[in-house]
Amino acid sequence: GTALVATDRRTTGEQVEDQTIEMKTAAEMRNLFAETQNVRVNAHSYAGQLLLVGDVPTEQDKQRAGEAAAQVEKVLRVVNELRVGDITPMSVRTNDTWISSKVRTALINTKEVPSLTINTTTERGIVYLQGKVTEPEGARAAIAASGVSGVNKVVKLFEIVSPESLQSSTAPAPIEESNAQSS
Repeated sequence: GTALVATDRRTTGEQVEDQTIEMKTAAEMRNLFAETQNVRVNAHSYAGQLLLVGDVPTEQDKQRAGEAAAQVEKVLRVVNELRVGDITPMSVRTNDTWISSKVRTALINTKEVPSLTINTTTERGIVYLQGKVTEPEGARAAIAASGVSGVNKVVKLFEIVSPESLQSSTAPAPIEESNAQSS
C-alpha cells in the first residue's frame, strides 16, 4: 500500500474507506444471496463510488443487490452493472482479467495519463475506468483502453477534477469545489 498511497489521488483515508466499502459490500452480498444459486457479485469502490459487476439470476436480484450496496456506510453512489443471466464462464472471466492487465499496461504507456490513480475493471469485455482525473486525462485513458484488443466497450466512471485542485495535492480540495467538479 504505501507506494500506491504516494501516487493515488485519493487521500489515504479515502483508500482505506474504499477497501472497507468493498469488504462490507462483499459481506452484504454473501448474506443477501446466501440461499440463491448462480450469483457472482464483485464490488469495486473508488472515492465512495461503488461499481457492481457480475451475474445474478433475476432482475429482482439485481435491484436487491443495488439497494443493499447503497446502504453500505460511506457509499456515495452505486453503479449497478450486474447482468441478469447465467454465471459468466470461467474462460470469459480469465480473459477479462487478461484484458484488464493489458489496459493497465496501455495506461502506463500513455503519456499524461495518471495510470496509478485509475482503477480498471473488465466484465465480459467491457472495461470500467474509475479514478480522479482531469477531463483530458480521462479522454486519453479511454482512448488508450479502447485500443486494447478484446475490449468491446469502455465505460468512464471518473470523478473529474480541475487541474488547479491537483496543484495543491498536499492539501485536499475543498468539499464545495470537488462536488461542483464531479460528474
